[in-house]
Amino acid sequence: MNHNNHQFLGHPRGLFLLFGTELWERFSYYAMRAILVLYLTDTTLNGGMGWSAKEALDLYGIYTGLVYITPLIGGWLADNYFGQRRSILAGGALMAIGQFTLALPHQLFGLDAVHSFYLGLALLIIGNGLFKPNISTMVGDLYNEGDHRRDGAFTIFYMGINMGALLAGIISGIATNNFGWKAGFVAAGIGMLISFVIQILFAQRWLGDIGLKPAAARDLQQKKSVKKEPLTKEEIDRMKVIIIMGLFVIVFWAGFEQAGGLMNLYTQQYTDRMIGSFEVPAAWFQSLNPFFIIVCAPLIAMLWVKLGSREPNSPIKFAFGLFFLAIGFLCMIGAVLEQGGDLSVKTSMFWLVGAFFFHTIGELCLSPIGLSMTTKLAPLRLASLMMGVWLGFNAVANYIAGLIGAHVGDFGALAIFGGIAVTATVSGLILLLFSNKLVMWMHGAEQATHLTQTPKEADNVTQTA
Repeated sequence: MNHNNHQFLGHPRGLFLLFGTELWERFSYYAMRAILVLYLTDTTLNGGMGWSAKEALDLYGIYTGLVYITPLIGGWLADNYFGQRRSILAGGALMAIGQFTLALPHQLFGLDAVHSFYLGLALLIIGNGLFKPNISTMVGDLYNEGDHRRDGAFTIFYMGINMGALLAGIISGIATNNFGWKAGFVAAGIGMLISFVIQILFAQRWLGDIGLKPAAARDLQQKKSVKKEPLTKEEIDRMKVIIIMGLFVIVFWAGFEQAGGLMNLYTQQYTDRMIGSFEVPAAWFQSLNPFFIIVCAPLIAMLWVKLGSREPNSPIKFAFGLFFLAIGFLCMIGAVLEQGGDLSVKTSMFWLVGAFFFHTIGELCLSPIGLSMTTKLAPLRLASLMMGVWLGFNAVANYIAGLIGAHVGDFGALAIFGGIAVTATVSGLILLLFSNKLVMWMHGAEQATHLTQTPKEADNVTQTA
C-alpha cells in the first residue's frame, strides 16, 4: 500500500482530504434530515406534503434505517470489485442527483409529487450505501497496524462529520424559513456537489494508491495466495466482538436518533423557542449536537491521553456512552413534567439543550471509538464489509427509533423518554460486567480495564496483553 508521506498536524494529509469529503457529505445528509419530518408534516398550502406525524415518523425510521443498511452491500462491492475510491465517487454522484430530485419540481421527472419524492430518497439511499462504509475504512487504511495515532485520527475525522452537521442545521433552517422547503434540499445538493468535487480534484495526489484496489485482492497479495483462506480463530473472535458491541450500539442509537424525529417534533410543538422577540427555528436545535461535539471532542481526546495507562477500553467507553444517553433523557423527562399533563404549556428550551449536551458526550464515548475499533478488528479482506455491518446496526437502531417515536400518541412522551433511560442504564451495566471478556477476544488490540487498578497494575496489563 502506498502511503502518502506528507504530514499535517502529525497525521497524513490524506486524513484531511477525507475529513473535507465527509464534512460536506454529512452537511448534505443532515441538511436534509433536519427538515424531512417537518416538511412531510407541514400543510400542502405551505409547500409541505400534509402527512400525519405518525406517517412522517414511520417514513423517517424506514429511510434512516435503509441509509445505514445499504452500506453492507456497498462495502461488499468495494471489497470485491470496485475499490473504495470508485465507490465513493459513484455514491457521491448519486446522492447529489437525489438531493436535487427532491428540490426540483416533480413535473420535470414526469411523476407526481409523492413518487418524485420517493425517487429522490431512493437515490440518496443507494448513493449512501456506496459512500458511507468506504470513506471510514479509508481513514483506517492511512495507518499501519499498531499505529497509536489511529484513534486520534478518527476523532479528527468525527469532528469533520459534525462540522458539516453544525452548518447543515443552521443553513437549512435559514433557507427554509426564507425561501421554503425546496431551498433546504437545494442547499443539501450543493453540499454534496462540493464533497464530490473535492474528492475528484485531490484524491490521487493526497491519497496515492489508497482505496484503488479492492481489499480482497490486497489481502491475497499480502498473503501471497491465489485463493481465499478460511478465517482464523483470532479473526473470528475479533469479529464476534464487533457483533456483540453492535448490539449495544443499537440501544444507544435507537435513543439518540429520537433527535431527528420525536425530539424534533417536541421542539416544534411544545418548546418555548422565544428569545426576546425572536423565535429560534426548530431546525437550529439539530445543530446543538454537532456544536457540542466540536467543542467537547478535543477535551474528551485530551482526557483519554491524560489518563494514560488508566484509559478505559472500548467496552467501558461504550458503557459510559449509554449512561450519558440515559442522563440526557432524564432532561427530557424534566421537560414533560414541567408541562404537568397540559399540552398547551410550552417548556423551557434548556431541557433540550441539556439533553443534547449529555447525548453528545455519550456519542463521543461511543461513535468514533466504534469506528476505530472496527478498523482494528476487521480482517483486511472484509474491511469495508465489516464497516457496513457496523453501520447496519445503526440501520436497525434507526428503524427502532422511528417505531418508538411513532407510538408517542399511544404511550405518551413520559413513558417513552423514561423507557429509553432505563434501557440504556441496564445495557451499560451489562456491558461493564462483560468488558474484560470482550477485550480478551480482541487478542491484544486493546487491554483490559479494571476501574480500581493502580497505574502500575495497568502497566502490567499492557505488558502481558
